[in-house]
Formats: sequence, C-alpha cells, structure tokens
Amino acid sequence: MQSKTLFFLLAVIVVSSTVSAQKVATPQQFQSIADLSALNIQSNKVKSLDSLLQAFIDNKKLNCVAAFVAKGGTVVYKKAFGWKDLENKVPSTVDDYYILFSQTKAITTVAFMTLVEKGLVSINDPVSKFFPEIPDRVVTKVNEDGTYETRPVKSPMTFAHLMSHASGLNAGLVGEIRKAERKKSGASAQPGMQRKNTNGQRTAAGDNKARYLKDGMLDLAKYPLGFDPGTEYNYHISTNMLAYMIERISGKSLREYVKETVLTPLGMNQTDWYYEPEALSKFVKAYSLVDGKLEPASNMFSEATVSKQQTYCEGASGLNGPIEDYAKFCQMLLNKGEFNGHRILKAETVELMTTINRLPEKNAGGKGFQFGLGFELYNEQKKPSPEVSNTAYAWGGMYGTQYIIDPANNMIALYYINMPRNEWLYPDFLSKVYGAFGQ
Repeated sequence: MQSKTLFFLLAVIVVSSTVSAQKVATPQQFQSIADLSALNIQSNKVKSLDSLLQAFIDNKKLNCVAAFVAKGGTVVYKKAFGWKDLENKVPSTVDDYYILFSQTKAITTVAFMTLVEKGLVSINDPVSKFFPEIPDRVVTKVNEDGTYETRPVKSPMTFAHLMSHASGLNAGLVGEIRKAERKKSGASAQPGMQRKNTNGQRTAAGDNKARYLKDGMLDLAKYPLGFDPGTEYNYHISTNMLAYMIERISGKSLREYVKETVLTPLGMNQTDWYYEPEALSKFVKAYSLVDGKLEPASNMFSEATVSKQQTYCEGASGLNGPIEDYAKFCQMLLNKGEFNGHRILKAETVELMTTINRLPEKNAGGKGFQFGLGFELYNEQKKPSPEVSNTAYAWGGMYGTQYIIDPANNMIALYYINMPRNEWLYPDFLSKVYGAFGQ
C-alpha cells in the first residue's frame, strides 16, 4: 500500500513539474538579453543586419525603417534607422507610430474567432444566418446600360470564406456594375478612395461621409457576388464584412470589441483607430520612392486618426501603432494563443487558423499562394525568402509594414516602413534575420 502511495505521489510530482515547465516555456512578456552569444547568436551577423538596414537609408531607398525580432520571447533585435521626418531631420525611433493598413485584418480575424470560441457562431455557418441580406446570387453578365444577369450561388457564403478572402463580395463583374452606376450618377471618385479630411481611414465605402462601417456594408450587400464562395481569391473587402458581423453578433462596436478581446489584454495600449491630436507627432511621415528619389507623400491617413468624429472603423484597415505593440500580437500567436498573462484563443484555434489552406489550388494570388483564416501560409512554392520554414504564416500592410510568425524557428520578425510607393526590400531583410537568428 505504501509503495502504491509513493508511486502515486511521484507521478503527481512529475506531472506537476511538466505542467510548470510548460508554463515557464510560454513567455508572457518580452525579455531582453545583454549578451546575445548566450543564445548562440553571432555578433557579426547582427552587425550585417545593421549594415543592411543602414544601407537602405544611405542609398535613399527608405526614409526610415524599424525592425523587431524575438526568439522564444527574447528580444534579439529592436532598432530603428533613418528619419521619421526627412525635411526636419527628426530621427526615427522604435516608438514611432506606423499606419498598419491590412495588418488590421489579422487582429479583426482573431477578434472574430473569440466569438467562435464563445459558441456564438461557427466558421462554417452561412453568413446569412446573421445577415439575411447577404448576396446569394452570382453575376454572369453586365449589359452596356448597366443592367446585369445573375444565377444562384452553388453554395452559401460562410465565415470561413470571409476570413480567407474567398467570399465573392465586390469581385469580378461587380466592378463593372458599380462603374456603370457611377457613370450614370456623374460621380468621378472610385468607391473606397479616401479623400482628405475624412473621419477615420477608409478603403471600403463609396460614401466618405458615412458615420459607420455598417453603411458601406449594407450598400455592398445590394450587389451580387463576383464568383461562387470558396472558388477564388479576392482580397480585402471580406474582412470589412467580417468586422460588421462582429458588431452584429457581439452587439458592440468593432473598436470596443477588438479592444476588449485583443488589444487591452495583450497590452497593445498604443494601437488604435483614433487618437487625440497630440498623437499626430508620433506618426512617421509618408514618403514615396519616385524615379529613384524620396518624395513626400500625403499624410491624410495619419491625419484622419485625430478627427472629432470617431465612429467609423474598418476591419480590413485602420489600425495604427508602434512596432512592439504589434509584436505582442505576433508573440501571442506564436505562443498558441496567450501572452501578457491572458489567453486570447485556444491553441487548437490558432492551429485551425494557421495550418489549413482555404483556397483552391489555382487562385488569383498566384502559383503556390495559400491563405488560412486571416493569414498567408508559406510553403515550398511561395516564400518571401528561402530560409522561411513551411510552418510560417504572415501578412503586411499597404505602406510596406510586414511581419512573419515562424513556429519552427520559434521566432517572430517585423519590418516597418511608411511608403505608399517603395522598393521591395523585405526579402533582403528576412534573409539577414534568418541568417542571424534562425535555427
């Protein structure tokens, strides 16, 4: 009897020790380390990364760049180079704010998946379950006078289609329908084109004065789909519809729900759609590379974040903030759903989002392009750098911000610039990162 009791106690100790070790192995905060050699990181390779990023500035390809790399939750690289304000020679820092554009999409998707985990919705539910007005017909022909013909969808649009940009919303011939309507009305602006002095960053609504995302999504639902859901890839607008569904299902505004479920628990306290006027000085100014020269670009997107009316928030775009804030989000995903002492998603939910391709083999993303729920999935056919593992997933933003989460290398890497027109230098950065910090 005593031997059995002793065996039981030993088993409990072993299990408890294993669980404790697992908890320790999941970093809840970023850690700094003075001596990188303790992680077998060679200083000459780190200096090579420094030289590369500084060369981007010296060769006038970028006005500034910020980079952040964490290995197993330890920050191994966090630096900024160049000028946030080139004309006034204001140096860039790692605390500068960047316009994140489509990096918003992943955060919106994670917020939606918290609704799934609450049992309020399934990824395979038809969107019509919560939004009966969602289109259920596909456009087949657009006539010269703007009238068009349709047929029923072969299968209904699901939330998985929205998260993988395979919904058919605003795709294909739908553009011809809307173009004909604008011509009839005499409107010259393309739908979704942001004008100066708007309240909030806008990429989805034709009416730049709309107070809420809901207005644009109700208007979008009046049009048929451009293809059967799940049969093609059409980027962007689907995540705005997903955001509107978050509002309908949760009963809260997108901004409120995202802050409550993602931003605040992770300590992403500087990431937001809107700010007080004094925050505008924190933004990196926009520049473009034109004929080999850096030229000032419009700052209307950063200026739109300090408007008095703060009700319009998109799910596909609109968030802004410093690089380390978003790194917390990336580390949460690398940790399989938890960081900062909070579990945002279950580990199996993160796996569901980041390991299963949701697109047909041939799609508009190009050869080898794969997309899960909110993220591009990397594979042997399509990688930004050959060193990236097949487990990695990622995305980025229109002004050049990029990030990658690589479980096989236990690493996250972020690269931030603020340029509407830029040279594609990100692969060079990634190669140096993997050379210095990879397996």
